[in-house]
Amino acid sequence: MSKQEQLRKLQFTGKSSFIVSLPKEWIRDQGLKQGDQVAVSRQGSSTIEIRPINLAKTSEQESATISISGNDNDDSILRKLIALYFLHYQTIHIKPKTDRITASQRTTVRNAVKNILMGAEITADSTDGITIQVLINLVGLSVDGAFKRMLHLAKSMQNDVLLALKEGDVDLAQQVINSDDDVDRFGFYIVRQLTIAVENEHMLEEMGFTNTRDCLGYRVIVKNIERLADHAARIARDVIEFKKPINGKTYDKLKEMSDYTLNLVDDACLSMFKQNTQEAEEVIDSASKVFKYEKKILDTIKSSKNPEEIYRVRKVVENLRRTSEYGGDIGEIVLNTNIEKMIKKK
Repeated sequence: MSKQEQLRKLQFTGKSSFIVSLPKEWIRDQGLKQGDQVAVSRQGSSTIEIRPINLAKTSEQESATISISGNDNDDSILRKLIALYFLHYQTIHIKPKTDRITASQRTTVRNAVKNILMGAEITADSTDGITIQVLINLVGLSVDGAFKRMLHLAKSMQNDVLLALKEGDVDLAQQVINSDDDVDRFGFYIVRQLTIAVENEHMLEEMGFTNTRDCLGYRVIVKNIERLADHAARIARDVIEFKKPINGKTYDKLKEMSDYTLNLVDDACLSMFKQNTQEAEEVIDSASKVFKYEKKILDTIKSSKNPEEIYRVRKVVENLRRTSEYGGDIGEIVLNTNIEKMIKKK
């Protein structure tokens, strides 16, 4: 018998039922009380699983309060708000230490709720304080579902910004920058859910993870997709700054390189969902070959007499190269998190 096992006596009650007592520590850890229901399911011929019915409820913190003064800058308030969101508080109160909340601080909080914190709503808003309610349905949007939407958005940003670069389309470039907030919203949502999974083994299993280490790998992959979107936004700012298109052979080669890097990221994420180490290794090898596309582009602009265009193209190439590196990084994470499973299977 292991240290975690305890012997319990079966008792007979009524005419046909047996009962057994549950450890008090487990009841306390799950946040259960007398009268609460638990689900009992048979696992194999000799094992029974007991788990709380409302896993989402037991995983959520209730409320927290941020006290701010007129001297607190907007960035500091935003960081604290995001931190509490990550810690899966359901209700967040923002209260002034003295006097009242400034107009700038209220705008910062409202923009964060609207553009960054998925599932959050403002339920009270005045100079005396702001109350934010996080209403997230864990069943409605899975971690994998949110990740796929996030990946699709980030890839669309890169495709759109290449088109904006070709046409010198400032409006399209601005739309790409605006989409960066949407990618961040999905990223923050996923991190919040991963935090819940790390603290609750039942949620960990429901989200499809075998251990908490997998959550860490997933978190790093999410960060790489956020960075992919960030680089698309950087190229968009270049379009807005210079307001000139880059077309002809130079653009064609940039588009070729962009397609290659996005395919790398696609294949890397597919290897993650399939938990396929061989495909992950292929992505890692392919990521190291991106320099061929980079060399073609740089050779094309060698003869250019326009220093501004040379500068811009080099910046775009650098951002696209970073995208390929993120694809390789994702492949390495997939390899690292699944290599042990592969060895055990063999």
